[in-house]
Parts: sequence; C-alpha cells; structure tokens
Amino acid sequence: MPGRRSSSYAGIPGWVVIVAVIGAAFVVLPLAAMILRVNWAEFIPLITSESSVAALLLSLRTSVAATALCIVLGIPMAVVLARAEFWGQKVLRSLVLLPLVLPPVVGGIALLYTFGRRGLLGQSFEMLGVTIAFSTTAVVLAQTFVALPFLVLSLEGALRTVGTRYEAVGATLGARPTTVLRRITMPLVLPALISGAVLSFARALGEFGATLTFAGSLQGVTRTLPLEIYLQRETDPDAAVALSLVLVIVAVVVVGLAHQAGEFTGFRRGASS
Repeated sequence: MPGRRSSSYAGIPGWVVIVAVIGAAFVVLPLAAMILRVNWAEFIPLITSESSVAALLLSLRTSVAATALCIVLGIPMAVVLARAEFWGQKVLRSLVLLPLVLPPVVGGIALLYTFGRRGLLGQSFEMLGVTIAFSTTAVVLAQTFVALPFLVLSLEGALRTVGTRYEAVGATLGARPTTVLRRITMPLVLPALISGAVLSFARALGEFGATLTFAGSLQGVTRTLPLEIYLQRETDPDAAVALSLVLVIVAVVVVGLAHQAGEFTGFRRGASS
C-alpha cells in the first residue's frame, strides 16, 4: 500500500530551480558588492552629515505624502476601472499605467509643461501666486505621477478577483453605494491596498529622473536621497555608497513591515469569515 502523500504539489522541475537561483543571484550579488564597498569606519559620519540627513528626511516626508495622494486618487480610479464599463476604458487604463513604461525624465518634462510657470495649468497657478515647479510640492507630484500606477494595478486586480457577489448582497439589503464600498469592498481588498501602497511608497522613495527634471535639486527643498546619492557619487564615492545602503535598508524595512501587515490582515479576515 503506497504511503500517504502530501496534499500540496511541490514537483518543481530542476531547471526552474536553477533559473530561480540565477535570478536571485542577479539581484543579491550587486547588493552584496555594494555592502563590501562600504567604508564601515566612516559609515556613521557619512550618513549623518547635514546634507545627507536633510535628503533622507525630505525623501521620507515626500514619499509618505505621495503615497497618501496615491491612495486618495488610486482607490477611485481602480474601482472605476474594475467595476464600470464605458467607451474608451481600455485606452484610459493604458494611459493610467503609462508611467510604468515611460522614462521618468519624460514624466518630469510632462509635469513641467503642465505645472511649470509657462505650463498648461502653471500659468493659472502663477496668477494666484502659487509656484509649483522646483518646490517640495513638485517633488510630491513627481513621485505620485510615477508611483500611482502601482497602487491602481494592484487594487484593480484584487477587485476583479473578489468579484461583486458580496457587494450585490449588500446592495440588496439596502446599503448605499458608499456604504458598500466602505464596509464590504475595501475590507475584501485590504491586503492588496496595503501591498499597492507599499509599492507606491517604495517607488516614490527611489524616484530620481522625474524629480530632477520637474523639481530640481535644492538642498532641503527638493534634493531627495536619490539626488543626494547621485551628487555624492561625483565628489565622495564613499558617502554615495553609504547613503545607497541606507536607502536599501529603509526600503527593505518598509516592504517587510507591509508584508507582515498584509499577512496579519489576511489572517484576521480569514479567521472572521
């Protein structure tokens, strides 16, 4: 009589494992090379200089603001794309996801010609005494522009996966559309919302091209950590490597915490169902 077999299938072909190892090495080896290059004797002074601390704090503030803006704008966009049917929907989805494939510098130029002093909307803002380009606000807008598709894509996929059965039941019981969205839809896709928000934050934190083009590099105002790393690379390579490691550590911590939060949310939802 054959022995008992596990109910889960784990028959991974050997070549898949080999390619997976190569892919992992492709990601890990450059990070290991960077760690080996760090000047550990001067690490603390390098990352605690005035310009480095200012760049790090600015990056964190603007990335949080950009992530919040992505959530505010991205949730309605994802709901409309996943639930509504209208003419030009595919074209709209393509345009929303376009920043994923555009070079960031192109996004920066587009923002500059929209919100710059002579831009499409910038002239109206200038008449009101509001200057957006080359300001901290410009940093947040640039980060939002490149990060927004990550949240929309994650949330739209989750909305399509969960379907509309529970929402239909809530509507049948008399719940208003806003109540259905708040009490039924959002709890169902909360893990995807957290994942999308984390991806947006990580993308905003690492943004370089659009920020440099649209916001410039003014210390304490628009010079984020990626810009500081780029400038330090020309004058102080040790500082550039040290700050790069700080950026990696921050990103790893944020993604790890979000992963744990997503697992906890999924566990609570499963336990309550």
